Amino acid sequence: MKAHDGIYVDGAWRPAAGPDTIEVVNPADEQVLAHVPAGTAEDVDAAVRAARAALPAWAATEPAERAARLTALRDRLAARAEEIAETVTAELGAPPKLSQTVHAALPVAVAGSYAELAAAHAFEERLGNSTVLHEPVGVVGAITPWNYPLHQIIAKVAPALAAGCTVVLKPAEDTPLTAQLFAEAVDEAGVPAGVFNLVTGLGPVAGQALAEHEGVDMVSFTGSTAVGRRIGATAGAAVKRVALELGGKSANVILPGADLSRAVNVGVANVMSNSGQTCSAWTRMLVHREDYEQAVELAAEAAAKYGERIGPVVSARQRDRVRGYIEKGLAEGARLVTGGPEAPRERGYYVRPTVFADVRPDMTIAQEEIFGPVLCLLAYEDAEDALRIANGTEYGLAGAVWAAEEAEAVAFARRLETGQVDINGGRFNPLAPFGGYKRSGVGRELGPHGLAEYLQTKSFQF
Repeated sequence: MKAHDGIYVDGAWRPAAGPDTIEVVNPADEQVLAHVPAGTAEDVDAAVRAARAALPAWAATEPAERAARLTALRDRLAARAEEIAETVTAELGAPPKLSQTVHAALPVAVAGSYAELAAAHAFEERLGNSTVLHEPVGVVGAITPWNYPLHQIIAKVAPALAAGCTVVLKPAEDTPLTAQLFAEAVDEAGVPAGVFNLVTGLGPVAGQALAEHEGVDMVSFTGSTAVGRRIGATAGAAVKRVALELGGKSANVILPGADLSRAVNVGVANVMSNSGQTCSAWTRMLVHREDYEQAVELAAEAAAKYGERIGPVVSARQRDRVRGYIEKGLAEGARLVTGGPEAPRERGYYVRPTVFADVRPDMTIAQEEIFGPVLCLLAYEDAEDALRIANGTEYGLAGAVWAAEEAEAVAFARRLETGQVDINGGRFNPLAPFGGYKRSGVGRELGPHGLAEYLQTKSFQF
């Protein structure tokens, strides 16, 4: 597996300041794939300085030219889709088909959407006797997670570049090779030197240095709520813009009369995809008491099909975390329908696809984000009870509602405290804003709402 032994700063690969490296491990067989630099505060400083130096010219670049660079980036990512998919499979453990259809293909679509938005957005507007300008926030520090390594990078870098911002990216230490491929694609797309910079490193070192740096105008972070709180506090103390896409414990509400088989099967697939490592996964399935046991049977059958198809979780630490939650569910009295904490294979960080029934809303597994292939089924008495359970966590990132009539599902969804709701299996829309209520975050990604995060306004009065 090819890896750069440097960081990407000011349009070139250069040695990191220190000798330390990060070991990149294949979670399917526990073999070391590569080593990348463990960047330091000195490396972050060099990258931020490059981004600041490049900012005036890039901010002044015509939106059509920024759109052209994003189009070129989209084309380079599309041309290297096979290599990207292979890299994601190697360092994240995602099955090849998932890597191709989601991890490689989705970022191409999002990059293309921002190329179009950069060209079409009205960076000036008239309001009464005023002209309002939409200007770039400045230098953006982007800190991205490992679960969708390229998509999360694109979801931050593409709108930032479209807005006229420059970027320093600190990717997750578990999946840095995909980030290096992205930096190569940026270079091939003709993005000017310094507009995009990459520093691999550990979160408490390079990530913290980026969040604290005085030369960074905005921090965009995706990851755990615990780390998001610290980054939000750091950014807030410096009075800098912050966007946080954090945890979730999304509810999949199946109302009486809905197509139960379809709702359960799609719901299980949603949770098992990417080995459950999706912040917006519908990990709580809420079913009316009269349909409950049938739903439990359907969920068990559906989950059992994933036994050989599911990939590993990203690391030994993540595997142990997920197994710990499964053991906690057993200890608190949930009924294990399928799966369990036992290791399914001798090697690799695999976890059994697990379904719990008889889960109470106050159980740990119903309240905390597990981030693994674990589904909780909860019974409700009526719509008000379902709403209380669905809204009864600190999170509010996503969700789903199923009903016989679309209008009934929409009426229920309007009362959910969450940022996205799929109605009767609605399709993913790369232009729809993605982000959360409550402790699921601050700000939105994707589409025009995602672009707006990287713009600030100035008004002229006439």
